[in-house]
Amino acid sequence: MGGGASTTPTPSAKVSAIFIYPIKSCRGISVSHAPLIHTVVKAPGMQALKVCLSKQEQEVADAVTVWEWTGSAWDEGAEASQWFSDYLGKPCQLVRFNTASEVRKVDPDYVKGQHDTLFTDGYPFLLASQESLNALNEHLKELISINRFRPNILVEGCEPFSEDIWTEIKISKFSFYGVKLCYRCKIPTINQGTGIAGPEPNEILMKTRSGEIIRPNDKNKKRVYFGQYMTWNWTEFSAERSGKIIEVGDPVYVLRKVSSSAEAAA
Repeated sequence: MGGGASTTPTPSAKVSAIFIYPIKSCRGISVSHAPLIHTVVKAPGMQALKVCLSKQEQEVADAVTVWEWTGSAWDEGAEASQWFSDYLGKPCQLVRFNTASEVRKVDPDYVKGQHDTLFTDGYPFLLASQESLNALNEHLKELISINRFRPNILVEGCEPFSEDIWTEIKISKFSFYGVKLCYRCKIPTINQGTGIAGPEPNEILMKTRSGEIIRPNDKNKKRVYFGQYMTWNWTEFSAERSGKIIEVGDPVYVLRKVSSSAEAAA
């Protein structure tokens, strides 16, 4: 008799939303996948600004700085600079990462190998789960949306905060690596619709998701955590897989994990 039938892996979750952030620190956009299109920026009392993402010739802006990195960037032009300067009331310049000549590495203390990022704070992806948000909302007087936490990938169908312990997952046919827990600044306290800040959810996070509670042996006891930074296995990318990479509804398979949030990198 032949051997037993092979076992089909069971997904641990599925992708429920994908968010892109065309302009750093501005409102995110929910998409089913991520096509390369014009970015359109709107503001009260202003004409819509269209920024083409496929310009062939652009001026270079020097000495652009994000945290520890400084380099050149593509200048998106006088119209874009004037639009932001007029609306914000201060001199502004809209720039895009110059992938032709610049490289910005992720922190080698957390990720080994060839992993790059652009103008994000530190890593190319942030993943969170709907169940984690639901658990947090149980403690809040006013419910908040996941947009407070600005993830790129939102998943559902797992236990609350189980994403803390995922060190390698597969979405569709692509591998993603859990790098470190995301500790939160004041951004989650800002209502993404009004721009008004308040005390929550950080006060509740301090009581339920601080380093002192979920990582008692860690020195950063006053940090609060929500979501996990991810990188992806870029060597799997090829011309045959160009275009959309993942999409809403894709299954999420957990390939490796640690036993608790205390063991996760942070």
